[in-house]
Amino acid sequence: MKKFVGIGFGAIQSGLFLYEAHRSGNFDSLTVAEIDDGTVRALRAAAGRFTVNVADPNGIAAHGVDGVRVLNPRDAADRVELIEAIAAADEIAVALPSVSFYGMGGAAAPAACLAEGISRRDSGHGAVIYTAENHNHAAEILESCISALLPGGKMPAGVQVLNTVIGKMSGLIADEAERRRLGLACMAPGIARAVLVEEFNRILITRIRLPGFRRGITVFEEKDDLLPFEEAKLYGHNAVHALLGYLANERGYRTMAEAGRDQALMQTARNAFLGESGAGLLHRYQGKDPLFTPVGFQAYADDLLVRMTNPFLSDPVERVIRDPQRKLGWDDRLVGAMRLALQAGVTPVCLAEGARAALAAAQPVDLHALWPAAAWQGGGAERIAELIGATAKN
Repeated sequence: MKKFVGIGFGAIQSGLFLYEAHRSGNFDSLTVAEIDDGTVRALRAAAGRFTVNVADPNGIAAHGVDGVRVLNPRDAADRVELIEAIAAADEIAVALPSVSFYGMGGAAAPAACLAEGISRRDSGHGAVIYTAENHNHAAEILESCISALLPGGKMPAGVQVLNTVIGKMSGLIADEAERRRLGLACMAPGIARAVLVEEFNRILITRIRLPGFRRGITVFEEKDDLLPFEEAKLYGHNAVHALLGYLANERGYRTMAEAGRDQALMQTARNAFLGESGAGLLHRYQGKDPLFTPVGFQAYADDLLVRMTNPFLSDPVERVIRDPQRKLGWDDRLVGAMRLALQAGVTPVCLAEGARAALAAAQPVDLHALWPAAAWQGGGAERIAELIGATAKN
């Protein structure tokens, strides 16, 4: 039997990694690190049991996860136990709000705990570390943070840090009225919020190169080159999800399910997905995988448009549109997808409309400060700004 350790206890950790590890039946030890004292106390009082609400096209079902040991790395005794768990783990999942959290917290920082645990590992015992942060190079960043704290400044050969492409929609529902309306079970007694995730679990990960290593979480799918799929998620899935959210916000919709009932809005999203983002992605990655064909990408887009607006997920528009300045970044979903379309010779009119709505939500924002100077010097930024501005005049 295998041992699993999670760092962070949000929706992806609880509703994907711990949920799938428990469901696999391949682990005899589930440990999670969490710094919120109230959550730690409540989960311990519940004997390590929590509940995940899973939405499929027909409804929502509550599923229990049992036997989870929760440790607070800010507590000295708990940190000692966490280091021991990391040293013995076969699979570790880091699921934090962003890669910037890797080094935060001094001795309790994820990178610090992982480095100490890894330094104590048996050299013949292989382990993988999944990075669940929404960043194309999360694994490389985490490995660099850990390696800097290891003797010799290098990750041992028996540990591999993996990038992931997590196209699973998830969230924490803290509003009591909304939880009651949806009939959601709270995570545990004493934890008022509920985890709500979609049923989808086709998660892509970096190909594991450790000799003889076999994953306990078997549902994940390994890829030799993850970058094309990371870009399909960022410039396809994420870009169109953001576009839908910002345009839904302008129309006064509260949930993405309401947006899904607006046929004109959904047609705009589909045009952006297939004709703009899709055109750019197929131009760049044609032949890399069946996904990057007209038939494959259409199936991908149509599936996601249904999932994005699943009424049982009750995905709040407010959640989708948060942090608009980041989402308008030069390499991020909206502008990055527009640039990709232009490289394929396609004018991204629909994506520009989404970017214009995001810009309105982000006001005040200075695009000259937001985008790199080199983009303006090369003329590319001016072209993107012109396209966004043109949608405001129409």
